[in-house]
Amino acid sequence: MKKVAQWSAEEVSQWLTEEGMPEYSESFRHLNGQDLLKLTKADFQSPPLSLVTSDGGRQLLDKIETLRIEHHIEVHKNGHANGHAIVAADGDGGGKAKRNGALNGFHKDAVQIPIPEPERSPYPVEWGKTAIAFLYAVCCFVFTTVMISVVHERVPPMETDPPLPDKFFDIFDRVEWAFSICEINGMLLVALWLLQWTLLKYKSIVGRRFFFIVGTLYLYRCITMYITTLPVPGRHFKCAPKLFGDWEAQMRRVLKMIAGGGLSITGSHHMCGDYLYSGHTVMLTLTYLFIKEYSPKRFWCYHWFCWILSAVGIVCILLAHDHYTVDVVVAYYITTRLFWWYHTMANQQALKETSQSNFFSRVWWYRFFQYFEQNVQGIVPRNYELPFSWRPPRWSQVKYTRIDT
Repeated sequence: MKKVAQWSAEEVSQWLTEEGMPEYSESFRHLNGQDLLKLTKADFQSPPLSLVTSDGGRQLLDKIETLRIEHHIEVHKNGHANGHAIVAADGDGGGKAKRNGALNGFHKDAVQIPIPEPERSPYPVEWGKTAIAFLYAVCCFVFTTVMISVVHERVPPMETDPPLPDKFFDIFDRVEWAFSICEINGMLLVALWLLQWTLLKYKSIVGRRFFFIVGTLYLYRCITMYITTLPVPGRHFKCAPKLFGDWEAQMRRVLKMIAGGGLSITGSHHMCGDYLYSGHTVMLTLTYLFIKEYSPKRFWCYHWFCWILSAVGIVCILLAHDHYTVDVVVAYYITTRLFWWYHTMANQQALKETSQSNFFSRVWWYRFFQYFEQNVQGIVPRNYELPFSWRPPRWSQVKYTRIDT
């Protein structure tokens, strides 16, 4: 490995990215290895470094101190660090050279190297928090399913309340098979995201972010579909019969819908009223955003493929006339804004602290956000690893040799 003092500016930038602190790359674009080792706390108290992070560079300085120790050991590994460096013997300079080791009976001076205590990982696992986020998402999904059954009872009949006018429907005729394409694309994106998530190194952090965001989006959807019940978007709908207060039958219908994933293609969803806003648009958009955010930028073909799946799926929702255009627009807006807001807050340490200037701290879910993200330092690296490691068994016996000194 090349010595730290010989690093180029590009190697310094690569090191920052590997350590999970790419936010410094722009400020250090002209900084080489020698300049990196010379950084002190005073350098982080004035712009531009003081504007990068709110911790005064503490995390980066700790890592630089580790580099200094490694550099010190590398420089002195053949010198006095092994106790045999040559030192001057007499003050007049005429004596013989002596070693500071113990070979000639002289006292050996110990070299004290300060070794910092092992610090806590900037990206802790915390699977307990991920489990809580998962339970939150499951509860919101179940609550949404119950709400769909409740709203179904309130949908006005088509004879008295015809579909509302929609400009997209005026331009494009209905395509019967389009909604099946939408759900197939959605299942492909979910499968790709699950596969990608299992290969992530920091899957616990990314997992609880996904579960919390998708749960919150479905919770919002419960509110919008309940407060305003829209008539069916088209006369092609064949809604299930209303139960008129038969709660036992409603629970059986809810369980059937949960078992089928709320998909029409599985035959589990024949209820009407869950229009504003589109849950299919939420999943198509959110899975693409997570796939793109947590995969390397060089995978641009993969990103474009997933974007096409998402875009075609959303267009097919409208071509099938199964949602009003406003349902899709509102779903896309809420999904993208919640994803961008959450990740902006997660990537900036200053936004994780409640203050008068931090307006993000006024949202109702800010305390949950602090609980999930308080121990995560900086941007989560896009690192991958196998979900489990396999080691071949050792069949040979280990032999030990006694060495007498």
